[in-house]
Amino acid sequence: MELRVRGERAVLKGHGDAYTREIDPHSLALGVELADALHEWARVAAAVRRSAETGEPSEAAAVVSRRGHQLAARVATVMGTPVHYVDPVTEVVSVVAPMPPEAAAPSLANRVFGPVETGNEPTPWGTGLVVAGFVAVVVITAMLALAVTLAAETAGWLVLLASVIVTAGLAPSLWLARRLPIVRWIALGAAAGCVLAWFGILPIAL
Repeated sequence: MELRVRGERAVLKGHGDAYTREIDPHSLALGVELADALHEWARVAAAVRRSAETGEPSEAAAVVSRRGHQLAARVATVMGTPVHYVDPVTEVVSVVAPMPPEAAAPSLANRVFGPVETGNEPTPWGTGLVVAGFVAVVVITAMLALAVTLAAETAGWLVLLASVIVTAGLAPSLWLARRLPIVRWIALGAAAGCVLAWFGILPIAL
């Protein structure tokens, strides 16, 4: 694929094939914004080139060349193929490769809790398990207290329903946090607490 200025319009054609017709950028799947930007750049480049031909110094030549290179990179990225960019001022041909894809958007867990732990640091099993155990005790106590209170005032099936809602509500957050530093120990303790609490909830409800 070759990008060059023809008159006051930008055109694209198959590189190295003299018989391949020149194509208007609007005829390709580049998007209206990119196609319009190419033609706007071509009009400015034509004006700069006319100034250069009449001997008038122009400081815009470097800007036009740089802008053309940027647009060629965008075209290469959209088309998924290198573009041979013909500088409209110097007529020098350079090959512009597609830009690397942008980094993937961070997951919900990364946005909420921070990035996943990297590196070769040792896992703090001792401290982590202590934190997890403390959180598990808190969760078990809270869920059993809820079950006992509901069982005293309502039917057993409401105890089960409330416990299911609490467990289901915690599950997505615990799953997202399972690989995150520090938070994963809290998630481990909360998950263990939910599971162990059910051994006490079932007798209370039934």
